[in-house]
Amino acid sequence: MSRWRPPPPKSSPYITAAGYRRLEAELQQLWQQRAEVVQALSAAAAEGDRSENAEYIYRKKQLREMDGRIGYLQRRMPELHVVSDPPPDRTRVFFGAQVTLEDDHGTQTVYRIVGADEFDPAGHCISIDAPLAQALLKKTVDDEVEVVTPAGKTGFYVVEVSYEW
Repeated sequence: MSRWRPPPPKSSPYITAAGYRRLEAELQQLWQQRAEVVQALSAAAAEGDRSENAEYIYRKKQLREMDGRIGYLQRRMPELHVVSDPPPDRTRVFFGAQVTLEDDHGTQTVYRIVGADEFDPAGHCISIDAPLAQALLKKTVDDEVEVVTPAGKTGFYVVEVSYEW
């Protein structure tokens, strides 16, 4: 058995305008922090033996992680398509929709469908690539949606669809 695994499927290139601004701010902040880390790394390297210098080892690791994230953002951001306008048919669920769902127990939950680079489970923002979002696409109020979750099949009713831009 080999260790080779197929690459994961590419995520959707869509992002909201607010999400794109957050990525730009993150990239700018990383560049500023990188300059500070490089300076601290130089100071740690000047102290002598690098093999036993914890500060040097930590700063090298920190710099490597920052460079990885900077590289990812620089490759990903030009590919992104900023969606800044709501769709013409606002009664259906599309990218950027805020959807209120009711489960079989009567519990209501609000989700916002956003890009893969800005999802936030704590903020109820789900990626457009998520199974729930894929099941919700093009649905309208009072439609029933069935989603396969790790706990099994779950049914939802679409209670409200809105676009708050």
